[in-house]
Amino acid sequence: MDGSACRTGESAEAAPATGRRAARARARARRAGAPGATAPATARPGPAAPGGPAGAAAPGATAPATARPGPAAPGGPAGAAPREGGGGAAAGSAPLGRFLAKAAAVTAGLTAAGAVFGLVRDQTIAHLFGAGHASDAFLIAWTVPEMASTLLIEDAMALLMVPAFSHALARRAAGRAELTRTEARAQDPVRLLVGATLPRLTVFLALVAALLVAAAPAVVAVLAPGLPDPALAVECTRLTALTVLSFGIAGYFSAALRAHRSFLPPAAIYVSYNIGIITTMLALHSLWGVRAAAAGVAVGGLLMALVQLPSFVRHVGFGPPRARRAAAPRSRRDRDRPTLIALGVIAPVILFAVFRQSQVLVERFLAASLPSGAISHLNYAQKVAQMPMVLSLMICTVTFPVVAQAMAAGERDKARRRVEQDLALASLAVLMGSALVIGYAPQIIEVLFERGAFSHEDTLATASVMRVYALGLLGHCLVGALSRPFFSTARPTWFPAVAMSAGLLVNIAAGAFAVGWWGTWGIAAANAAGITTTAVLLLTGLGRRIIDIHVRQVAVSIGRLAVAAAAACATGWIAGPMIPDPLLSAALGCLLVPAMFGAAGTAIRALEVTALPGQISQFTQRFRNAR
Repeated sequence: MDGSACRTGESAEAAPATGRRAARARARARRAGAPGATAPATARPGPAAPGGPAGAAAPGATAPATARPGPAAPGGPAGAAPREGGGGAAAGSAPLGRFLAKAAAVTAGLTAAGAVFGLVRDQTIAHLFGAGHASDAFLIAWTVPEMASTLLIEDAMALLMVPAFSHALARRAAGRAELTRTEARAQDPVRLLVGATLPRLTVFLALVAALLVAAAPAVVAVLAPGLPDPALAVECTRLTALTVLSFGIAGYFSAALRAHRSFLPPAAIYVSYNIGIITTMLALHSLWGVRAAAAGVAVGGLLMALVQLPSFVRHVGFGPPRARRAAAPRSRRDRDRPTLIALGVIAPVILFAVFRQSQVLVERFLAASLPSGAISHLNYAQKVAQMPMVLSLMICTVTFPVVAQAMAAGERDKARRRVEQDLALASLAVLMGSALVIGYAPQIIEVLFERGAFSHEDTLATASVMRVYALGLLGHCLVGALSRPFFSTARPTWFPAVAMSAGLLVNIAAGAFAVGWWGTWGIAAANAAGITTTAVLLLTGLGRRIIDIHVRQVAVSIGRLAVAAAAACATGWIAGPMIPDPLLSAALGCLLVPAMFGAAGTAIRALEVTALPGQISQFTQRFRNAR
C-alpha cells in the first residue's frame, strides 16, 4: 500500500497527486536507509536497525505508527527492528550465533597463542635463573603486575567498563534519532564516557605507579619479610611498578573494544606482553641478570596498550572536543555522563578483584619463610595448572558483553540461558584440563622446564605442588564465570566481594595452619579450599540476587562432569609412568585423558559430554558462515 491512502469518495483526478505524495514518501524512506519501506506520516523516529542509520526501518518492513525506541535486539543496538522474514529473537539469534562463533574462535586462537608464549616465557625464566633466590626476588616483584593485571585488565576494569560502555551504546542508539550528525558527535554518550573517565584514570594510575616506585622497599618488606635478598627484589619492583599505568590503559582499551564487539586486539594483548618479556630477557640477561625479566615486564605492559591503540581510535575515539561537549544541553550531559566515580559503584568491583588477587599475596607471604626456591615452585606450578582455567574462561570473555547488554535491555531470561551455557562449557573444559594436569604432572613439568638451571628435584617439587593446585581449578573457573553476571547490572552488588572475602579468610586460616605441616603442599591446598568456598557462595547467591539460574541443575551437571574427570585423572595417573619418555607420555595423555573423560561422561549421562559433538559441529558451521 502507498504511503498516502486514498480517501473514500475521492475523485479519480486526485490520484496523480496522491501518487506524487507516495513517491516522495518512498524517496524519503530510501534516503533514510530502508529501501521499499513504507513510512507512515505519524510514525515516530526510532533507533537504528542493525547496520542502518537512526530512525530507519528494516528492509521490507512497515514501521507502525506507534513505534518507540525499545531495548537492544540480540546483536544490534537498542531498539533495532527485527530482520525481514523472522520475528524478534529468532531473527537475531542466527547472526548473534555466527558472531559469537567467530569471536570465540579468534579469542581461542589468540588465547592459546598467549598461553604458549607464556610457557616460553616461564621456560626462559627457569632456564636462565632456575628456582633460587634470584628467581624468588623477581617473583616478589612480579606480584605488582599480577595484582595490576587482575585489577586493571581481567576483573575490575572489565567488570566496570564493559557494562558502562554497553549502557552508553544503548543510550547512543536510543537518542541518535533525535539529533543531527554534529549534535550526535558532540553529545555521544560513548565519547562523553571516554572524556569523563580516561584522562582521570591516566593521571591517577601515573600517580600510583610513581608512589610504588618510591615505596618499593616497604612493598617488598610487606610482601616477603623473610626474603634473603630484599635489595634485588626492590630493584625489580621499581621496574615492574611501571605496569600499573600501562596495564590500566590496556585494560580500559580492552573493555571498550569488547563492548563494541571488537575482540581481536584485546585477545592479542598477552601475546605482545609475553613477546616483550622474552625479547628483553634474552637481550639483557647477561648484563642485568634477573633485572632483565623485570624490565621485560615493563616493556610488555607498554606493548599491551600499543597493540590496541589503533582499534580504539577507530572504534571508540577519545571524546568530543571540549567546546562541543559544553554545547550539549545540561539535561542530556547529566544523563549521559557516567557515574563510575561514585564510591558505591566502583568499591564492590575493586574489593572483589583485590580479595581475589590477594590469594597470591598470601601464598608468597607464607612461602617466604620456607627454604629457597619455594616461591618459584609455587609460581611454576600455578602458571601451568591454571592454563585449563584460562582457556575455559575464554567463552565467558566473549559472551560477557552479550550478558551485559541483555541485562541493560531487561532480557533476563536471555541472560540466564547464556550464563547457564557458559557455566556448562567452562566446567567441561576446566575439568578435562584438570584431569590431564593431575594425571601427568611430572611429565608435563619435566618437558616444559627441566633444563638449564632447573633441576630434576625442582621438577618433582613443582609437579607435586601442581597436583594440589589443580584441585581448585574448578573453583577458579566458576568464580571467573559467576562474577561477571553480578557486575553486568547498572549498579554492581557487594555480594561477590563478600563471598571472595570469605574465601580469602579460609585461605589465610588454612594456609597459616598447613604451611608448618606440609609446606608448599599446604599453601596450595589452602588456595583450593578458599577459592572453592567462594565459588559455592557465588553459585548459590546468583539465582537469588541477579539471574534466576537453575542452581540445582547446574550443580548436578558439574557433579557429573567431576566424576568423569576423576575417572580420566586416575587413568592418566596410572598410565603416565608406564612410558619412560616424558614427551611421548604427555602426548599420549592428551589423547587418553579426553577419551576416558568422554567415555565416563557418556556412561553416567553427563548432558554436556553427550551434546558436545553436536555443539562442536554447530560451532564449526557458524564459524564457516561468519567468514
